Amino acid sequence: MKSMFGISDYLYPKTLEEAEQIQKEFLKKIILHPLDFSKVSLIAGVDVSYVGDQALGVVVVINKNFELIELTHERIEVTFPYVPGFLAFREAPVILKCFEKLKNVPDVVLFDGQGIAHPRRLGIASHVGILLDIPTIGVAKSILYGKCERPSDVGQATELKDKNGEVIGFCYLSKKNTKPIVISPGYKVNLESSLHIVKSLLNGFKLPEPVRLAHHYSQKLKS
Repeated sequence: MKSMFGISDYLYPKTLEEAEQIQKEFLKKIILHPLDFSKVSLIAGVDVSYVGDQALGVVVVINKNFELIELTHERIEVTFPYVPGFLAFREAPVILKCFEKLKNVPDVVLFDGQGIAHPRRLGIASHVGILLDIPTIGVAKSILYGKCERPSDVGQATELKDKNGEVIGFCYLSKKNTKPIVISPGYKVNLESSLHIVKSLLNGFKLPEPVRLAHHYSQKLKS
C-alpha cells in the first residue's frame, strides 16, 4: 500500500470548494480495468459508524471461503460535516487509520458507499482507492446519482446510467424482499469485474460478505 504520510491535504479541506477541487484532481487519477477474481486471495470490507462526535471505522479481511483473516478498528473525532457527495472527507481519515494497522494487504476492497456512481465520479471507494493504490468497489444501499430500472428478479442487474446515458454502475437484486444494492467500480476495477466480484462474495445475505461483516463488527464494537 502507499504510504499514509503526506496526504493530509487531500483529507482535510477547509471548504466545500476545496473539497470539490480535490475530487476534480483525483478524477484524473481514476483507472478502471478488468480485475481477474481468480487471482484474488484476500478481500477487505469497510464500514464506518458514529458514536457521538466520533467516527468508528472497521476493516475486515476475509478469504474466498468467507473466513475472517483480520479485523482492525479505529475511532477518531469527526472534523467534516455530513454533505452528500463528500462522504470521503468525513470517513476516509478513520478508514486510513484502520488500514495502517493491517498486517494482511487485501487484493480488493469493498466499501459501503459509492465508486464512480457519483456526481463528480469520485465516491468514497474511488477516493480511498487512489490514496491506498488498491482496487476498490462501491456497494451502496441506495442511489446517490444516476437512474436505473428496478431489477425484477433475484440475481438480475440493471444498468445505472448518468444523465448522458453513460453506464456508471448496476442496480443488483441480491435477495428477495429487499431493495437492490448499487454496485459501482471505485479504482483499478471496471464495471464488469465489479459486478462479478460482488456477486461472487454474496453469502445468502443482501450485502456481500466483506461489507456485511464489517458492518456487523462495527455495530458490535459500538455496543
